[in-house]
Amino acid sequence: MLKGMEIARWTVLAAAIEAAATGLVLFARPSWFARLVFGSEFSDAGSALGRLTAIALLGLTLATCPSGAVGPLPSSVRALMTYNVLAAIYLLYLAIGHQLTGILLWPAIALHAILVIFLGHAWLAKRDRESAEDFSI
Repeated sequence: MLKGMEIARWTVLAAAIEAAATGLVLFARPSWFARLVFGSEFSDAGSALGRLTAIALLGLTLATCPSGAVGPLPSSVRALMTYNVLAAIYLLYLAIGHQLTGILLWPAIALHAILVIFLGHAWLAKRDRESAEDFSI
């Protein structure tokens, strides 16, 4: 069974891979992303903004990807959790409003929600470990 730090490390790695995959698709083929997730096409400006977003997602991936034997940094967990919470909320808003709905919109919402749950668990486990260390003799 994986220990808490190892679970947190794999959770952060999975969230970083999701951000990288989204960034790569957005950069290479913004029109595919638009069609699959939103069921619509991007304008030229939308494609440019999609590519700029892709660059930001790839930067987030590099900044948060765990390295070495040490577990993920708390800032990495917070950053990825913030991204996934906001992405899930916004995508849910789009889905409920029936503004833009593509074949991958609901799976994307589910994936972001699952990552939020796992990242939240990793954050709480880290916080609990730190508070337990504070009271140890």
